Amino acid sequence: MPTSPRVSADAPLSGSASSIVAGAISGYHMLKIISYSRTKELPNGERIDSWPFRVGGRTWRVRYYPNGCKSKSIDYISLFITLDDTAANTKAVKVYVQFSLLDQLGQPVRSYTGIAGPESLHLPNSWGCDNFIRREVLENSEHLNDDSFTVKVDVSVLGGFHAQETLAIVVPPSDMHMHFGDLLSSKAVVDVEFLVGGETFSAHRSVLAARSPVFRAEFLSPMKESTTTAPIRIDDMEAQVFKALLTFMYTDALPDIMDQHEEYVMAQHLLVAADRYGLDRCKLICQDKLSRGIDTSSVVTIWALAEQHHCHGLKAACLDFLSTCSPTNLNAVLESEGFGSLFKSYPDVAMDLLVIKVGLVDLGEQD
Repeated sequence: MPTSPRVSADAPLSGSASSIVAGAISGYHMLKIISYSRTKELPNGERIDSWPFRVGGRTWRVRYYPNGCKSKSIDYISLFITLDDTAANTKAVKVYVQFSLLDQLGQPVRSYTGIAGPESLHLPNSWGCDNFIRREVLENSEHLNDDSFTVKVDVSVLGGFHAQETLAIVVPPSDMHMHFGDLLSSKAVVDVEFLVGGETFSAHRSVLAARSPVFRAEFLSPMKESTTTAPIRIDDMEAQVFKALLTFMYTDALPDIMDQHEEYVMAQHLLVAADRYGLDRCKLICQDKLSRGIDTSSVVTIWALAEQHHCHGLKAACLDFLSTCSPTNLNAVLESEGFGSLFKSYPDVAMDLLVIKVGLVDLGEQD
């Protein structure tokens, strides 16, 4: 059986990587209010501005309203951030701000953290929290120490998008199957032989035991067969089928077969072998191949195979095919010799076909 070409494991691999970055520049400003009680002398709506600071290439100030920024917030401290750029820099900027009251250890107090943003700001706008903290709460808390408290102002200036190259460490796809395939073909350190259809096949007990519960039970049992060095005879399987089975156990893939008819026939035999040795993935692969080639000449054979080896998906594919047949083609299938044998072996198929026939009759009456 021809095999598909493969890339050598030693062939160099090249690769690169890049990132699309949503730009954001972050910084913070620590605002400490000293002699807090004196600042309360300011009336509602009046503020004290912080010293200017830079984040994201722009200049900012924090606005502190000790008696609230408006009449509705007169019982609260209000905090805002505003641009303090020159008049020439009037471009709007999108900003995300977080105001956090700090405890005596300099850690943010979660219950007194206000978040504002993201918002687009431009001169002379400001934005922030009207009701950052009620004055009465602050004054009765441990966070007001020596008539002072501190607020941390985290600022993130959101910019545009840009692409940048990133370091790429190229991890090639797994080539374990190739190494195991080479191990099988090289016959290195083999420790078991099979005689199938007049041909001898060498393999490794540990690999077969890892892949097949049947071989595992056979090789790990205390019986004589588990340690014998004589070839193990398999009389009811063709050599090419066993070779394909071995290939799958070592590489987790079926060998390529160019001729579609031969591939279809091989899938039928391999399904039987896979069921025998408990190779569920191989069995499903065979079912998939067979389900895509069902026609009036093969449906009975495939149906019988599905019944015999408990392939519910394959049986469903047969029924689906028959349900789309014309009444003439369906009758031809039912009158075939193969269907008679199927019916004798599996009487329950009659109910399935009855449902299909009734459906076709109903469809004909609707037409």
